[in-house]
Amino acid sequence: MRFSRLGMLGGVSLVMSATLVSAGGGGASASLRASGPSNITANSFTTNFSVMKQFKSLAAAGHGKIATILPDTVSSTRYVAYDAPDITKALQTAGVSSSNYVVQNALGSDATQLTDAQTDISNGATVLLVDPLDSGVGAQIESYAKSRGVKVIDYDRLTLGGSRAYYVSFNNVLVGKTMGQGLVSCISAWHVSKPKVVVMHGAATDNNATLFAQGYDGVLNPLFTNGKYTAVAHTAGTWDAPTQENEFQAVYTANPSTNAALVPNDTTNAPIVTYLQSLHVKPKTFPTTGQDASLTGLQNVLAGYQCGTVYKPNAIEAQTSVALALYLRAGVKPPTKLVNATTADTTGGVKVPTVALTPKWVTTANMNSTVVKDNYVPASQLCAGSYKADCTAAGITP
Repeated sequence: MRFSRLGMLGGVSLVMSATLVSAGGGGASASLRASGPSNITANSFTTNFSVMKQFKSLAAAGHGKIATILPDTVSSTRYVAYDAPDITKALQTAGVSSSNYVVQNALGSDATQLTDAQTDISNGATVLLVDPLDSGVGAQIESYAKSRGVKVIDYDRLTLGGSRAYYVSFNNVLVGKTMGQGLVSCISAWHVSKPKVVVMHGAATDNNATLFAQGYDGVLNPLFTNGKYTAVAHTAGTWDAPTQENEFQAVYTANPSTNAALVPNDTTNAPIVTYLQSLHVKPKTFPTTGQDASLTGLQNVLAGYQCGTVYKPNAIEAQTSVALALYLRAGVKPPTKLVNATTADTTGGVKVPTVALTPKWVTTANMNSTVVKDNYVPASQLCAGSYKADCTAAGITP
């Protein structure tokens, strides 16, 4: 992902008449009016979290808790490995005390996600960051929060039909387009003749999966139409890895000449790669795709079974979300250069104010200068065991 480093960002200005409130305090004086750091944009944040220090005065001006509720632990490794710790670090770096935030995971349960939100509001949350399991529970949470004057930020996934105040995510159509273009480039580089492609999809209940498909279908469908590629099958869609593997095996068994797959994330692609290896499919002969830059996904890229992975630095998404939450918690309108886009809620034509971030395609050619440089995945883990030689070939030193 491309993010610019700003040299000197403007300081935090506060207008106070009498009282100071400690960072992350539970009740700001009515006479305290805060403005956030000047010149903050969606591109201001870096993976070292240093920009969050400029939000300390804004954190001091806010009141109530910030509650984050993530969806599950199985659809992607990101929620445990990155989102939870990165959101926590962003809050702590901004000076929010541990008594004024909570980071939770619904563990795949709609009921748990709704109950967590209700409990958080009862315990004093004034802002919720919610990555909804689906739009149904997301809309329930947002309706409940709205009736109690609590602001909601959709984190990573948009709640269709919801009433959230803002949405923070990577440009998900671009994520899909990046995967599609990556597959096309890889098919050419690996000299795959007469490409016969199975197109896998994420869960139909996830609006992001719909947007990903919009992106990669826009790349692949013209190639199917003009006959350069053959579409072997489009699967029903899931984020459950064993189910995705079963769908792939069924397609491959029925169509053994299949020689490429568009798979929408690393987690669901991992068992597909393992299956291909069990059939003694050679490296760089059967292109697949993914996203999230997981350890397994990156190692599959190094080994020549995955063309690349879409890198979406969770540290950036976490920081922009926390920054936005701090503005809302302090009753301050976020700057327009932070909220840099709108996203259509297709259920009602509503334009949702959005912080839209830019993904990046990672291959062996740029792995060292992206995920390794950012310490997103430590080189010592990436290059362990049989992957040491692959790392050396890619210019990566543990």
